Amino acid sequence: MAKLDARRIAGFLADPGAARLVLVFGEDGGLVRERGDALARAVAGDDPFRLVDVPREAAAKDATLLAAEAATPALTGGRRLVRVRDATDGLANAAKAVLAGAGPGIVLLEAGSLDGRKGLRAALEKAGPEAAVIACYAETGAALESSITAALKEYGVTAEPSAVAWMAQRLGEDRLVMRRECEKLALYVGAGGRATEEDALASLSEGSALDLDAALSAASEGDAARADAALEAAFAEGAVSVAVVRGALRQIQRLEAAALLVARGASVRDAVEGLRPPVFFKARPAFERALRCWRPEALAAAGEMLLEAERRTKTTGMPDRAVARAAVMGLAREALRGRRG
Repeated sequence: MAKLDARRIAGFLADPGAARLVLVFGEDGGLVRERGDALARAVAGDDPFRLVDVPREAAAKDATLLAAEAATPALTGGRRLVRVRDATDGLANAAKAVLAGAGPGIVLLEAGSLDGRKGLRAALEKAGPEAAVIACYAETGAALESSITAALKEYGVTAEPSAVAWMAQRLGEDRLVMRRECEKLALYVGAGGRATEEDALASLSEGSALDLDAALSAASEGDAARADAALEAAFAEGAVSVAVVRGALRQIQRLEAAALLVARGASVRDAVEGLRPPVFFKARPAFERALRCWRPEALAAAGEMLLEAERRTKTTGMPDRAVARAAVMGLAREALRGRRG
């Protein structure tokens, strides 16, 4: 079984079959937890005697502990689920012991980002049908919009497509944050209500998201001072550096798509109105001003710069905030150069 294709994940979480060890990992910690909870419910239900939480440190210290817990019958019958949160590559030997054991319980390891060339992922992705590896990456585009729509439905409301598209541009970094904001929007519009773009803006108009929007809008127009002030506010509200860089990349990609339409003869207004998902109505004037500062080739170069900045926030020893700030200020300089040209 090993690494599961995205299309098989939901079915597996509902019925893990003969699997005895499951690794759920990825940069979206909220999605990792959500999928871990789903597996726990499927295996143990509401029976506390069938659910065992083992501290990571204890599992790493004694490589046989998880295998022993999985082999212990539940007092009330049925399979036990042995759960370890914040797992690391230090549990590779413990995972191998589980697979070499007899069960009948199932061990769930929840982890953040892991290197696929060594440790847990390398060991389990090569294992047989008794192991499953589930990656949890931040959703984007249509997949994220579907998740937002589904979450709102769970809370008893619907939303206009434009509102969902606007939310998707701001809520893709962490599944728990997305669900919390969907719940807040549902409370705002009331049971059975249908959220509009204005409702989404009113519900989400606090914290780092709007400060980050302001920073990226200002940078793409060439206003470095306003961008820096808004970015500082976003960081103060808890914005994460990699989210800043990814937000900037999304902004540049949208501008590039519109700039290519302009290069083919479309007016600035028609190019902006033709984007899908649509630009949020209150952001359109600023987006149009930014579009007039850029040529497609400059936007393509800015996109490459931002991809490199994202890599540097995760793989170098440089302070990630400094990397993100430099990337945003770089956009402001290029936009100003384009505006003057």
